[in-house]
Amino acid sequence: MPAPLRIAVLASGRGSNFAALLAARERGELSVEFVLVASDKADAPVLQLAQSAGIPTTVLDPREYADRRAYDFALFDRIGASKPDLLVLAGFMRIIDGDALKPWAGRMINIHPSLLPKYRGLHTHRRALKAGDLEHGASVHYVTAELDGGPVIAQATLAIEAGDDENSLAARLLPLEHQLLPAVVAWIAAGRLALGDEGILLDDEPLRKPLRWQNGVLAP
Repeated sequence: MPAPLRIAVLASGRGSNFAALLAARERGELSVEFVLVASDKADAPVLQLAQSAGIPTTVLDPREYADRRAYDFALFDRIGASKPDLLVLAGFMRIIDGDALKPWAGRMINIHPSLLPKYRGLHTHRRALKAGDLEHGASVHYVTAELDGGPVIAQATLAIEAGDDENSLAARLLPLEHQLLPAVVAWIAAGRLALGDEGILLDDEPLRKPLRWQNGVLAP
């Protein structure tokens, strides 16, 4: 049998999407090995979660570096030492230097709480409500130097309900994020998804539009 996919995770907060990946592995839905969880915040709950699961952790404080570029290169050197096959950004709240990202092209994914290309950056729920959108969602995409602008792999959608506010919308979307991210990682681990010169490949064929998460199934 092929060796499990080696995964490093970058997160700044509580780590609920990382917890979803852990749970999927425990259920036998993911053939992966978590080799590192890294954070920019020493008090991030995701670190305690990883340590409780016996997963190595590391913290680099941005304030100890001259600038963002120096920090990012140091961080990615630390991550690279763990030799991951895939780096998953799961709530990492920093913009990353483009040159630091280059060696990771096609090996780094992010989950973002909007239906990209809508609402890159922060406050996505607030912006969707303000725009009067009828639906909202989450996207998993390959990471590039363009903020939340890399090729979109898959999306999950939910209807915006009358009376939704920013908090209720975020709370209703989060369970979908927790389903979408492990499903995408499982397909990457199985060798079904990759990023080629012409874009995303699914089973070695170009993926013309993002996969959809519907009724518990990831499908074209």
